[in-house]
Amino acid sequence: MQRPRLLFSVMALLGVAMASAPPLAAQGTGTLDKINHVIVIYQENWSFDSLYGLFPGANGLANAGAAVKQVDASGKPYTTLPQPLNSTLTPPGPDPRFPSNLPVQPFRIAPYVPADQKTGDLVQRFYQEQTQIDGGKMDQFVAYGGSGGLPLGYYDATSLPEGVLAGQYTLDDNFFHAAYGSSFLNHMWLICACSPVWHNAPAGDIAKVDPHGNLLKDGLVTPDGYAVNTVFSVNQPHPANSTDPAQLLPQQTMPTIGDRLSQKGISWAWYSGGWDNALAGRPDKLFQFNHQPFIYFKNYADGTAAKAKHLKDEQDFLSALKSTGSSGLPAISYIKPIGEDNEHPGYASLLQGQEHVGALVKAIQNSRYWSDSLIIITYDENGGFWDHVAPPKGDRWGPGTRVPAIIVSPYARRGFVDHTPYDTTSILKLIETRWQLQPLGTRDAAANDLTNALLPSGPSAGDVIRTILIVLVVTAGVAVVVWRGYPWIRARFPRS
Repeated sequence: MQRPRLLFSVMALLGVAMASAPPLAAQGTGTLDKINHVIVIYQENWSFDSLYGLFPGANGLANAGAAVKQVDASGKPYTTLPQPLNSTLTPPGPDPRFPSNLPVQPFRIAPYVPADQKTGDLVQRFYQEQTQIDGGKMDQFVAYGGSGGLPLGYYDATSLPEGVLAGQYTLDDNFFHAAYGSSFLNHMWLICACSPVWHNAPAGDIAKVDPHGNLLKDGLVTPDGYAVNTVFSVNQPHPANSTDPAQLLPQQTMPTIGDRLSQKGISWAWYSGGWDNALAGRPDKLFQFNHQPFIYFKNYADGTAAKAKHLKDEQDFLSALKSTGSSGLPAISYIKPIGEDNEHPGYASLLQGQEHVGALVKAIQNSRYWSDSLIIITYDENGGFWDHVAPPKGDRWGPGTRVPAIIVSPYARRGFVDHTPYDTTSILKLIETRWQLQPLGTRDAAANDLTNALLPSGPSAGDVIRTILIVLVVTAGVAVVVWRGYPWIRARFPRS
């Protein structure tokens, strides 16, 4: 009976060791507490496949399969792609830089339009994107893209500035923009996880759909009063020719992430390229009024202290990075580059926007804030470009097509492709989780919070030392028990 008691003693000591050792944190959840600055750089209008379809380790073009097939509005398959159109021509028309008989498959844009030049623009609208997705078949992007065969074009951005960052840190390849359609609605979802309300919209702006939801007449506003395509705010800045208040979106009153942060005394700002000039009535020709979501809300209306405090110029962000006083970087920063720097097809080149983002990231890395910062680089929507991955089922608003998202931080995983499902509201979820804020809606409440892109926190130095001591003590205890329980061991290894 001595040896069973001995075995029990050894197992008991090992159990003490396992119970006493500190557990490792799951994924990056524990790491999130070390992040004190979240910086969101919000670019424009590219799908995941149209930039990172060739990125090593990502779910890219090699997995496209049957999703490459495209059909026209009647359901008939294309045999060749229509010649891409160029919206920058006057009038817009076929782009002679492209062949007129490209095969129906993804094609490189760079041989025809290098990344430092401009392609034409594509259609990005609420109802049209739902038709393009076609219940997950992804087969009507050409038919409803308004740009010929351009939706199947792509650049290999792997070696461009943002692609280099993706290779160094984490690329999310399962990230979808939150709402169907254009920049306007997706900027709203970025800050409020909501669609703006306009119950008294002009009759001519209201879309018409049949009982099955099929579009009969396009419009800016749904039949039940939600603004889904580009409209401008009753607040400034808006285009100088938008003088009729009845044609401008009324003040919105839903809560935003800015409200949640302010209620808890957490600093934040929206930094927009060209903001100061636009507010002064001198907007740059590529300043995008519909890319300024907070101006649509009553809490940031003209003349409010909150507008002056939180809505700033991009140059103020760069100044904050260099500041050593109270005007330093807030806990949460949103950066919206001006048109020429935002990568939007039609009026911006891909390369200039990528270089701009690279310069912003470098400025952050060279600042005193880098050590506790997390940078999220993503896109408002797909810009009409095709992607082979069908969006997950969501609600009436989205999510829409897959877009790139890159996580850059001292705490980000290195050289990692994260396949976790995310959408734009995952950014809200991360901020809400880190600062213990109430969710804004059901979508952000249920979203994954991007922490799988972060390094596991692991045990602290104290935990490591304690674990080593526990192991040493238990090892010594096991040795004593074995020494006493087995006389032949004592005989073979006598004490000196």
